Amino acid sequence: MSSVLEVRITDAKMLTPVIRELTFVNPSGRLPGFSAGSHVQVHLPLGERNLRNAYSLTSDPADLHHYRIAVRLQDDSRGGSRFLHQQVQVGDSLRISPPANLFALHSAARQHILIAGGIGITPFLAYITALEQRNADFELHYAYRKGLTDAYTDELQQRLGTCLHGYDRSAGETLDLAAVLSARPLGSHVYVCGPERLLMGVKEQAKALGWPEGRVHWEAFSGAEPGLPFSLELARSGRRIQVSAEQSLLEALESAGVEIPNLCRGGVCGQCATRHLKGDIEHRDHVLSAAEQAEFLMPCVSRACGSSVLLDL
Repeated sequence: MSSVLEVRITDAKMLTPVIRELTFVNPSGRLPGFSAGSHVQVHLPLGERNLRNAYSLTSDPADLHHYRIAVRLQDDSRGGSRFLHQQVQVGDSLRISPPANLFALHSAARQHILIAGGIGITPFLAYITALEQRNADFELHYAYRKGLTDAYTDELQQRLGTCLHGYDRSAGETLDLAAVLSARPLGSHVYVCGPERLLMGVKEQAKALGWPEGRVHWEAFSGAEPGLPFSLELARSGRRIQVSAEQSLLEALESAGVEIPNLCRGGVCGQCATRHLKGDIEHRDHVLSAAEQAEFLMPCVSRACGSSVLLDL
């Protein structure tokens, strides 16, 4: 597993009633390099539980004196976003995993179309910096609710001018995906980040318009959700592990000292795919095909449907 960095919070501010921005530095010097679209896993000590939530880096990839993230307070939070909103203060220390990038810019794209929904704006802040430095052709379509999920709108309007297209859902404004994706020059790429409904809408509309799959890029802001507790059995060792209602399968394994490679912790990257041998599975990932799900599960998000599941570990 990658080494863990200890960082110190140097700034914290509320951008909207539900979005808090945190800036942190490495007390020992510069931070590791990263590229636009990268995220870090923030390690969150919640009593007896330790969560690791992934957050996009919003800061300039060229400035390694600090990292910046923005966190939306989730109504159904398992404690992670609430901890970062209510407990973490300037001067506190946190542990993070080094940056990883599952949502990189395509270097050869003729035109970049960025589509964000709410807190899904975060990876595009670093994108915009990189694209401006390249003098690339791009535009941003940003759907939000004014006064709630409209973080960075004023800054982006001043910075991007007519390259920014904003849609205030609270005012009834709608993002017409067919219009956004139609009549684009050959070699264009579209990138979308936001709620599941927006991701599916972009993917379905792009397919209907004949976009090649390789030119449609997406990042889901998803993570483990609560469920019924169940028992986990490891076939190779014979160990039994209890997975609580608030724990992900991956977190239960980690708490028991069983490390599984992972990057996104949201069922997107495929790194933690694990073979299951027995028991019904509630698959919640975004990457496995139906045929693959018959053999594998993503322990970062998926759970047992019944009382137990047997894994090939």
